[in-house]
Amino acid sequence: MSDNIPQDLKYTKEHEWARITGRTIVVGVTAHAQESLGDVVYVELPKLGATLTEGKNFGVIESTKAVSDLFAPISGTVVKVNDELTGNPSLINSDPYGQGWIVEVEPSDASQVGKLLDAAAYAPLTK
Repeated sequence: MSDNIPQDLKYTKEHEWARITGRTIVVGVTAHAQESLGDVVYVELPKLGATLTEGKNFGVIESTKAVSDLFAPISGTVVKVNDELTGNPSLINSDPYGQGWIVEVEPSDASQVGKLLDAAAYAPLTK
């Protein structure tokens, strides 16, 4: 599995990552998750304006190996959706921390970020 765990991100035990960008948080799935899933063929994205609840399902990612739920790392409102994934879901495989991002969320409770794992705490979950 990948040892490529960016230090500047926060993580969930379910293998989502969160990038804090001022007042919003960009969310995606980790390199470890996409490696475990295999070739991503479909992503069910939430709608703009959708409300996410911390720890709850907000979409589905489907690969040649499995179907997996996406879980919200924080509660908030979806302010951007990566529409490129609709036509090219393999961006999650080729660039999970860049072009393969899934949604951008405006948090309703910024303190929830403090519950997320840093890279050092997330690393053991990839072994």
